[in-house]
Amino acid sequence: MLAKEIEISAYNYRLPEDRIAQYPVSNRDLSKLLIYKNNQITDTLFCNIADHLPAGHLLVFNNTKVVRARLNFKKETGSAIEIFCIEPLNPSDYERSFSSRGQVVWKCIVGNLKKWKKGVLKHQFHSDGINCTLSAEKLSQVNDACEILFSWDCPEMTFASILEGAGHIPLPPYISRNDNSTDADRYQTIYAQVKGSVAAPTAGLHFTEKVFKNLSDKGILKANITLHVGAGTFQPIKAQRISEHKMHCEHFIIDIKTVEQIKASHGKVIAVGTTSVRTLESLYWIGVRILQGEIIHGDINVEQWEPYGSELSYSEEDALKALIDFMKKNGKSIIEASTSIMIVPGYKFMIINGIITNFHQPCSTLLLLVSAWTGSRWKDIYKYALDNDFRFLSYGDSSLLFR
Repeated sequence: MLAKEIEISAYNYRLPEDRIAQYPVSNRDLSKLLIYKNNQITDTLFCNIADHLPAGHLLVFNNTKVVRARLNFKKETGSAIEIFCIEPLNPSDYERSFSSRGQVVWKCIVGNLKKWKKGVLKHQFHSDGINCTLSAEKLSQVNDACEILFSWDCPEMTFASILEGAGHIPLPPYISRNDNSTDADRYQTIYAQVKGSVAAPTAGLHFTEKVFKNLSDKGILKANITLHVGAGTFQPIKAQRISEHKMHCEHFIIDIKTVEQIKASHGKVIAVGTTSVRTLESLYWIGVRILQGEIIHGDINVEQWEPYGSELSYSEEDALKALIDFMKKNGKSIIEASTSIMIVPGYKFMIINGIITNFHQPCSTLLLLVSAWTGSRWKDIYKYALDNDFRFLSYGDSSLLFR
């Protein structure tokens, strides 16, 4: 069957509400770990993961940092309006937007939008000894998203500090509670560095300094990429066939030393999380464009169906070498791009050799990615997890999946 003809109903399973983790476990690395290796399924605790990874392998982490992207306003009538910041529009890059003072424009999803026909919303708050009023004005609406102009009367504060002072942790929609002080720490990896995500790269939530020491002692290497996780990661597939689903786009950044490290680790690359998988595999397709003589400049986006429908003879080494040579030739220390790549059964993985990931929602693009990696064994893996009291989704348990 062609990838585009896949019917999403084939990737459904029964997930009881009580198996969706509403809170994290007391200690990050005491979550459970399912291991799928040599066609066998076993389990242990995450703190033991180093025992199940071969020495000399490279773990690739997504070091994006979750921002307090949910802002709550109230109209003078008392109606509650929630504004969920998705991505910056003006300035359009994350770093400049977060460092802006006075005003920014963001693409947002607005809760209770029907109650906000017009007018400027205001929210007063106190942060670090400063009283501030944040204003929100709706500039336009396209489908489910709005362009929102945020402005504030405390010029000493950046937009990053505005979100820190007035915003809330953007817990996923299947966590049926308000965020609390614990989430500020636990819905963030311990290695998070680059602000920009509105959802955590949850496979990394299990890592602790003790786990990192065990990995280092065994000679397991690590590298960082940055992919800012968007709200589209929770977008349900409503279409009957995959071909009718529009994959969300996410931005990523990776430096040349990391690309060189990945190339040098051929056959030994483990992706920590589906976001790392998408980034690593997208690097290959950018390299292919270069090998095919395409001029790479301006905005680079790996399209949803780009990897499908053509027989290519380029190896992983060929593609990564082409990318490295391109970066050196053009004086680029980093590659900035976006990816809409949709990894479904039928996809040929080019970079990764293993995945660390949580357990995903039925009929989701993330479950399709897992199925692309494990084949039909995803059903046995998820049945094992359900039968053995694993916790599911963002605050749930983890898995280590080899081919």
